[in-house]
Amino acid sequence: MEPRNITGVSQFLLMGFSEEPELQPLIFGLFLSMYLITVFGNLLIILAISSDPHLHTPMYFFLSNLSFVDICFTSTTIPKMLVNIQTESKGITYEGCIIQMHFFTLFIGLDIFLLTVMAYDRFVAICRPLHYTVIMNPRLCGLLVLVSWIMSSLHSLLESLMVLQLSFCQVLEIPHFFCELNQMIQLACSDMHLNKVVICIVAVLLGGAPFAGIFYTYSKIVSSIHRISSAQGKYKAFSTCASHLSVVSLFYCTGIGVYLSSAASHSSHSSATASVMYTVVTPMLNPFIYSLRNNELKRSLKILFGKETIKQPIVLGPKKCPQQ
Repeated sequence: MEPRNITGVSQFLLMGFSEEPELQPLIFGLFLSMYLITVFGNLLIILAISSDPHLHTPMYFFLSNLSFVDICFTSTTIPKMLVNIQTESKGITYEGCIIQMHFFTLFIGLDIFLLTVMAYDRFVAICRPLHYTVIMNPRLCGLLVLVSWIMSSLHSLLESLMVLQLSFCQVLEIPHFFCELNQMIQLACSDMHLNKVVICIVAVLLGGAPFAGIFYTYSKIVSSIHRISSAQGKYKAFSTCASHLSVVSLFYCTGIGVYLSSAASHSSHSSATASVMYTVVTPMLNPFIYSLRNNELKRSLKILFGKETIKQPIVLGPKKCPQQ
């Protein structure tokens, strides 16, 4: 089945946050700054991990993948919004809107799966430390990332194909700064009951199930940390997962907050403003959370900037006997 535009729609209008001309330079500067911080911050994490052999471990492998996904995640929405503000245009083509929605769904799904995989990694490291290197071998790590990509790709493909079958009304204004799935479905004139059912089922399977898995792994982690006798041992064990727990809390709390606020206010513009938290702010803060709480990563960043050198072990040769 070949994708086609059933209604002959040529473009949608992204209404953004405000139509007041005097606010556009402020919005442009704010989002450009956040986008650049997000891209360079996550890029530094990737470069620091790839350049330091000491960080070639499962935890940092997953973190580098998360940083890459966060760059792609914000790059699907913010550049188009910045271009629209600069050109004083709100239009986005039908094909461009479908593509943007597809990749946004893909990368938000990847974020969820990678955070779940990272929780499992911390679970094995703390609850099964003696078997960590055996369980979290390179083959399993690669397989977990591959499965995350496959699941997210299938989900985004399903949602995109279902939107392609919808007929749209004359009003094609999306009260958002990007082509968000729910907002697009609300513009449809055709029957969208099946789309809403699929969205609910997917939200439970791809949203609720990973969250339940993360909650279960951390309940086991807390139980294992509680059994450690020394205070220093407890602190060391908790510090290995504190950054990930902070990122998970930020991601899920902002995501849940967006949908609760939109359901309470019934205002699309307030929903667009609230969605900035998990679409822009969370990916921007992730590098700071991991680098500030992680001494190994801070050391690698210093090496990357040339403020510290890699200390090579001194190899002592055999001692020569003094000649007679």
